[in-house]
Amino acid sequence: MDRIRYDVDGIINNNMKTALKNALEKIDGVETVDVDLGNQLIEIGCNNTTNQTMVKRCIEKSGAKINSSFK
Repeated sequence: MDRIRYDVDGIINNNMKTALKNALEKIDGVETVDVDLGNQLIEIGCNNTTNQTMVKRCIEKSGAKINSSFK
């Protein structure tokens, strides 16, 4: 399982955090999601079939802005 971490801005409250986590968990291949509200980090555990473009679009559609991503 790969782990990808996203440094983001714009996760403003627990409701947004929960909605984002639930949306990301629905993407094929995503196995785990950890959203750190205080540090504005999202860590996703995924397999090779996960479409990273879909993950990024999901994060941005939630209203968050991706600053960077790294494994």
